[in-house]
Amino acid sequence: MGATLVIGVDAGATTTRCVVATLDGEVVGRGTAGGANRNSSGGEVGASLCAALTASLAAVDRSTVRLGVLGAAGSAGAGRGAFRAAAARAWRDAGLTGEPVTVTDLEVAYAAGTAEPDGVLLLSGTGALAARFSGGVLRRRCDGYGWLLGDEGSAVWIGVRALRAVLAALDGRGEPTTLVDAACAHFGVAGPSGEDVAQALLAAGFAAPPAALGRLAPAVGAACESGDPVAVRICAAAAGRLLHTFDSVGPPPGAVVVLAGSVLLNPGPVGRAVRAGLLARTGAEPRAARDGAGGAAALAVGLLTGAPVAPVVHARLTGARHEPSRE
Repeated sequence: MGATLVIGVDAGATTTRCVVATLDGEVVGRGTAGGANRNSSGGEVGASLCAALTASLAAVDRSTVRLGVLGAAGSAGAGRGAFRAAAARAWRDAGLTGEPVTVTDLEVAYAAGTAEPDGVLLLSGTGALAARFSGGVLRRRCDGYGWLLGDEGSAVWIGVRALRAVLAALDGRGEPTTLVDAACAHFGVAGPSGEDVAQALLAAGFAAPPAALGRLAPAVGAACESGDPVAVRICAAAAGRLLHTFDSVGPPPGAVVVLAGSVLLNPGPVGRAVRAGLLARTGAEPRAARDGAGGAAALAVGLLTGAPVAPVVHARLTGARHEPSRE
């Protein structure tokens, strides 16, 4: 029998990622699949989980896997039971024994950025929220209520407001904006203006899963960088909403701050503004959470060993730079 292995899964709204690793942080398998958020992905959660697990186990002896931690967006509150059932079913279908441990995307994202037990996560990707951790336990969260009722400052929030501005520009309620051309290019709609273009964009927007509307966000950022006033206001509003969410979660002085999600980790005006705001508030640069599946694997290592995860092991799993402890 080979070395003891753990599994970490980060089931996002658009992509599900899986990592198989040893207890010292060596990654021996990876797999990806479609989104697994029951609120916005438009697909079957269990199928995405099973596909990612199966891909990651292609060259792995399944009998050596002792524990898995699976985290997902949309798995808190009312979604907790449904995700736990889907995870258990996918785990069995992938040929694994035992029961997986399920957590939310918050624990996974925070663990992807640091091994410190105390700090704050600020996330903006498909969704958006802030979460405060103490002693490794989630103590308070703000937002993360989904594309329809919250997620202020997320990629979907940006995309929806861009489409609203585009439709307003097309029917005369709003000012002209280069976002019209960007939206037409994004959705493959022909024509520079008019009611037909507005209706075509409307149909394309409603035909897409809500999570997919966030794919328009990079074009909004590009238009902002080019000086489009409408895009500038949307990006400034997104950054302001995210910083307000961070403030609302009650971050303690000197706490580690972890950033997660494409809006904050990829280059762009929203991420720059948020980083500047956080630096002014905390006096320190935030850390980046880039590999949620690695963060979930780090949680699995900690659960299986019953000990804090060594920084060097955390760095191997997440691909992060080895950060010295603040203690």
